[in-house]
Amino acid sequence: MSHNLIIAKFGGTSVADFDAMNRSADVVLADSNTRLVVLSASAGVTNLLVTLSEGQEQTQRAFLLEEIRRIQYAIVERLQNLAMIRDKIDCMLKNITMLSDDASLKTSTALTDELVSYGELMSTLLFVEILRERQVDAEWFDVRKVMRTNDCFGHAEPEVATLGEQAVSLLKPRLEQAVVITQGFIGSEHKGRTTTLGRGGSDYTSALLGEALKAARVDIWTDVAGIYTTDPRVVPSAKRIDEITFEEATEMAIFGAKVLHPATLMPAVRSDIPVFVGSSKDPASGGTRVRREIEHPPLFRALALRRRQTLLTLHSLSMLHSRGFLAQVFAILARHHLSIDLITTSEVSVALTLDITGSTSTGCDSLLTQMLLTELALLCHVEVEENLALVALIGNNLSRARGVGKEIFNTLEPFHLRLICYGASSYNFCFLVPGEEADNVVCVLHENLFE
Repeated sequence: MSHNLIIAKFGGTSVADFDAMNRSADVVLADSNTRLVVLSASAGVTNLLVTLSEGQEQTQRAFLLEEIRRIQYAIVERLQNLAMIRDKIDCMLKNITMLSDDASLKTSTALTDELVSYGELMSTLLFVEILRERQVDAEWFDVRKVMRTNDCFGHAEPEVATLGEQAVSLLKPRLEQAVVITQGFIGSEHKGRTTTLGRGGSDYTSALLGEALKAARVDIWTDVAGIYTTDPRVVPSAKRIDEITFEEATEMAIFGAKVLHPATLMPAVRSDIPVFVGSSKDPASGGTRVRREIEHPPLFRALALRRRQTLLTLHSLSMLHSRGFLAQVFAILARHHLSIDLITTSEVSVALTLDITGSTSTGCDSLLTQMLLTELALLCHVEVEENLALVALIGNNLSRARGVGKEIFNTLEPFHLRLICYGASSYNFCFLVPGEEADNVVCVLHENLFE
């Protein structure tokens, strides 16, 4: 096999149905160096499986199972070699049914991971069949044989050294014989139980495999033709960025741009593997190349938006000229397994937001348990504000450039800003605004800085 190995990852919308899978197959076959394909579950399936894993009563279980069956069977029924693939999918649906019954009696994170993994297992089986119908030597490979992780179910961390050894011995030889189709997002811990890498983990899988197999490039195929200056659904005039650095793309992902998963780029950065982001619906329209360095990176690169943020303000007069208050706050948050996202302090108060990146819970409100708030209340007065949005301006050398604050604040004069973070990173300038003003803020800033 040549050293030009390309790993192609396709997201849920790219394998949503029979036609989407065929478009993705076209992309795979367009470049003979694409030998390893990493897939997400068909769009919608993961959410249905997560809901089942939360434990549902009989009629709701039956409804959700039928929805999963409908999505997968819409693909099965358009295949030529029906019988064999139908048996495999039926077997998986039977397992999902049994696990859902178990979850209705008692839920657990290990059970959730096992249940959720079936989305990827089914989509990869179907995709192999689609390639075989095109006379392609395609092979299904269970990624759990190489993706060894710890047992932190729901957000497992890969054991990179073991993964590297396993990938070279078990996966690499197969790439010379066939196009190998495998699963994103899932792995297995040392006892062999299935784990998941957290939401968006399919991107991470492809970058980790890219690192292990010394790939020439990792292609992330999604439903948008690259990375834009902001979400085109919020600002229709957003422009595509043709080339972007790892740092810029990582900042965008961390602050809410949905195109890439924040952890995705770490293995690619470590091994200096370029990443390409394009649309499987329209591969001809090009995309964005992400690499270590580019010439002349601009001062302002993009705007990212993260909704449903919660601001925690802690007041204590005993903070004044005293030591150790912040250490106590951090210790309480650490005990509750929470990490801080943004923070600003004054003499008698601390304002902070909590980092919910990668958590399968849907927002900060679910992280702010009564126990946590009670513990904080013994230390200080606690104020909680919800329904805020975080806007992040991503750029280069922002903290060293002159006049950046003036330019941004003049533009934002009509809006109510709740918290501002600037100076800690030369790549971003962040602030919180009321949730209902977020789209407006992004539109106005984009018009002034990018158009």
